[in-house]
Amino acid sequence: MFIFLLITMAAVPISRLPITAILQEILTRMGRNCFLVFSLILPIMAGMGINFGMVLGAMAGQIGLIFAVDWNIVGTPGLIFASLIAVPIASLLGWLAGEILNRARGREMVTGYVLGFFMDGFYQFVVLYLMGSVIPIHSLNIVLSRGYGIRNTVTLDSVRQSLDFLIPLRIGIITVPVMNYLIIGILCLFIIWFRRTKLGQDMRAVGQNQAVAHSAGIPVDRTRIIAIIISTILASLGQIIFLQNMGNIATYNAHRQTGFFAAAAILVGGASVSKASIANVFIGTIILHLMYIVVPRAGTNLFGSAQIGEYFRDAFSYAVIALALVIHAWRKRAAAEAARSELRRNKSEANR
Repeated sequence: MFIFLLITMAAVPISRLPITAILQEILTRMGRNCFLVFSLILPIMAGMGINFGMVLGAMAGQIGLIFAVDWNIVGTPGLIFASLIAVPIASLLGWLAGEILNRARGREMVTGYVLGFFMDGFYQFVVLYLMGSVIPIHSLNIVLSRGYGIRNTVTLDSVRQSLDFLIPLRIGIITVPVMNYLIIGILCLFIIWFRRTKLGQDMRAVGQNQAVAHSAGIPVDRTRIIAIIISTILASLGQIIFLQNMGNIATYNAHRQTGFFAAAAILVGGASVSKASIANVFIGTIILHLMYIVVPRAGTNLFGSAQIGEYFRDAFSYAVIALALVIHAWRKRAAAEAARSELRRNKSEANR
């Protein structure tokens, strides 16, 4: 976190961007990205690490938005309609992912990553071949010229920024997406409440020690599946919020990097693979996206090319994920070695 903060603070004056422009970008990006990052908290709490399988929820959200555009449901009702379609799909995909991850215990993160690739192929089969041929699509504006399959880019004019401007607030030249922040606030309250419920306590127990949780009568596998289902549902809603702000869907690519950007944000905020909090989400999203704003412009001013700043930004985004995974593996191995040493010591004392 401190490394990212130092790099970003050094890049701010070099970028020569006005403070008001930076603040406007931060407020906009926080409103559209935080919900996605929050979807990672529950799997971390349940001891399953970073849920890279959240891309399954992002796919469900995009399918919901495609149907909302096809049915020409305008504004906030269109977002609600997209959510009503996305949530059942995300629930089913989350259940499937949870069952698979339970069979890959201890390798959840890499399994979720590979599962995302597998389901991406299925998603592309649905939107490229089934939509318009088997699944009825009425709008010719989003269908390929051959008569079936969805176009590479779907414009969301019917729901574009309808959530952002639902409760307008302008402070000088800065526009604040009030409704986005209200929804994020409700999600924060839900997470705080959920942690205090029996299910939330069960998730924390499972995350700390699965064997002890099982001995205490907690249904470990079921609890882990519920964590993934909730995470996938939140990811689908977060993708809808994200895309309505962007105003279009890159049909075949928009979901692919969702997991990486969300993981980078929460890890930059000080979270680990085994522990995360609400504060980590906000701090990480601010720092990461501040870097995304100022580093490309700083690269342009220093080297005459914004692309150098883009390379630098991407390198650090992936580096923080790699570093977090390496530290997690090192700590896990050190803890296992300490446990073995303690066991050998106890046996030695017992033999005496």
